[in-house]
Amino acid sequence: MKTTSVMIVGVGGQGSLLASKLLGRLLMDEGHDVKVSEVHGMSQRGGSVVTYVRFGEKVYSPIIAEGEADIIISFEKLEAARYASYLKKDGLIVVNTQQIDPMPVIIGNAEYPENVLDELKDKGLNIWALDALALAEQAGSSKAVNIVLMGKAAKQFDIPYERWIKAIENTVAPKFVEMNKKAFDLGYNN
Repeated sequence: MKTTSVMIVGVGGQGSLLASKLLGRLLMDEGHDVKVSEVHGMSQRGGSVVTYVRFGEKVYSPIIAEGEADIIISFEKLEAARYASYLKKDGLIVVNTQQIDPMPVIIGNAEYPENVLDELKDKGLNIWALDALALAEQAGSSKAVNIVLMGKAAKQFDIPYERWIKAIENTVAPKFVEMNKKAFDLGYNN
């Protein structure tokens, strides 16, 4: 069994830690050796954050080098562009179409690049884009963007839908389980 490498990238405060915990737990339950990195980056809202999840028969390190990621799950467009060089040639970026201005844009020292996703597609990258924020709000909370994106990415894993739902039930705080299951469904079906 080959080792599969997944990067979860976004902005601090978007729930990348929960997403990596959910994925790591599910993959372990499926019998894989799993290595999950600590979150690298600014944990405060606004800073770039990346988590690595690697799984297979035997995994020795959680670190993913440039050109090695099978899947990048990006919570924001600019973060997808920032980490696109890590994607394998036949890899996939699942990206939220939301724009979150980084500090240089907020203070007026830079402009948010236009057509970020179009530029990635023009480079031949495989992009699955969706408005995960709108779907999360439809599920009941803007904080469920992470689970919407996991729902969309789930189709890239050879794991039955029911096992994803079980992992949500085992990972998310009980009072948020139903809302997160709805968020997962909305991502999965869009």
